[in-house]
Amino acid sequence: MEFSETLWTERKGCTPKPFWFEVVLVPRMKMAFIFLLTFLCFIAPVHQAPLQNATISDLAYKNMDFAMNLYRKISSYHDKNIFFSPLSISTSFAALLMASDGITRKEILEGLNLEQLETADQPELIPKLFQLLNENMAQNGSLRVDQNMALFIRQQFEVMKTFEDNMKTFFNADVKSVNFSDTSGSISYINEYIEQKTQNKITEMISSLDELTQLLLINTIFFQGAWINPFNSNLTREAPFHIDNYNIVQVPMMFKEDKFYTMEDIPLGARVLKLPYQEGVSMLILLPDKGRDYTVIDEEITAKRFLSWTKRLTKMKLEVNMPKFKMDRSYSLHNILPNMGMVSLFSNSANLTRLSQGKTPMVSEVLHKAVIEVDETGTTAAAATTTGIIPYSLPRMFTVNRPFFFFIYHEETLSLLFMGRVIDPTKN
Repeated sequence: MEFSETLWTERKGCTPKPFWFEVVLVPRMKMAFIFLLTFLCFIAPVHQAPLQNATISDLAYKNMDFAMNLYRKISSYHDKNIFFSPLSISTSFAALLMASDGITRKEILEGLNLEQLETADQPELIPKLFQLLNENMAQNGSLRVDQNMALFIRQQFEVMKTFEDNMKTFFNADVKSVNFSDTSGSISYINEYIEQKTQNKITEMISSLDELTQLLLINTIFFQGAWINPFNSNLTREAPFHIDNYNIVQVPMMFKEDKFYTMEDIPLGARVLKLPYQEGVSMLILLPDKGRDYTVIDEEITAKRFLSWTKRLTKMKLEVNMPKFKMDRSYSLHNILPNMGMVSLFSNSANLTRLSQGKTPMVSEVLHKAVIEVDETGTTAAAATTTGIIPYSLPRMFTVNRPFFFFIYHEETLSLLFMGRVIDPTKN
């Protein structure tokens, strides 16, 4: 499974937070995401002028374009369901950025689309921005967005104190010593850590481990949210979902009539629907028009376009039909990221001299796993007003009965937490 940038026209002031995640959608959607690495590397394209006084809004924008680029790389390998957390992936590599130098550092920056945020006089700016972003999302105690990081190191391997201190300062990371020569014991120990951090959503992240492994970096992100306006499970019915012109499956289709924020991207040939969670996180559904090939839309999704959708949403009465779905996706990023320019990190030429003195490792493996569940459950729905709606007019329809895209984002920072594509909601 292998998988331009313009600046924000306006910036929001934000104060960040740490993250690990699970999501509850459509009344409720549950999602857990995990990212695991052993040693890494990236490549670089064009030089761009560094941003002056970069903010977490700039970081969120850059991460969004990285997400779209990674999505296109993954989608080029298959036409199946896709789900991942760009925030978790970029956070893990930002941690490795502190260990890297030379061409490896350059490749990581360009692969993550962060080269414009790099300044020679502020080497810790990018980790600091990630720290602030996490703090911003965590400042509201009722919002369940948790991200955790752990560095598992070989017992005889000495990590430089500066790197270890920075891991704790910027990423609140656990640093643990492991006897990797005891592979079965190490696998059990690491899987138990991941299971605990994802609240049992991911129970077997790794099934094998090279006894020569020297370093393993794991990042978990967990979000759980309840729809502001949950769906009524009594109204869920079996309905057809058109995978393509020849394949139709029956799915449990949720139903709700209410006022929703929506818009239409006519040049793209798609409609957008916003489904808000409580406490400042929302899901955005992108539904290609009937007869519109979703693979064409693949190439048109960018951070700039995403921001234009969020600004043009208008509230109107809609009859929404949305399928329940579950997804469990795993990606071997060490097979994908070299095609995005991150090359040296996964080779013997990896430059991780800020990690350890003496011989430094390369990144041999980067695993990413994401799990999501979308259903009707949720907390009490807020009452909907009907201001501006003609009393007896029929509501417009928004029926998600064909392949669609979805994005889960933090509204204040516009940071993209998760994104995915549903081709067949019956496939886990």
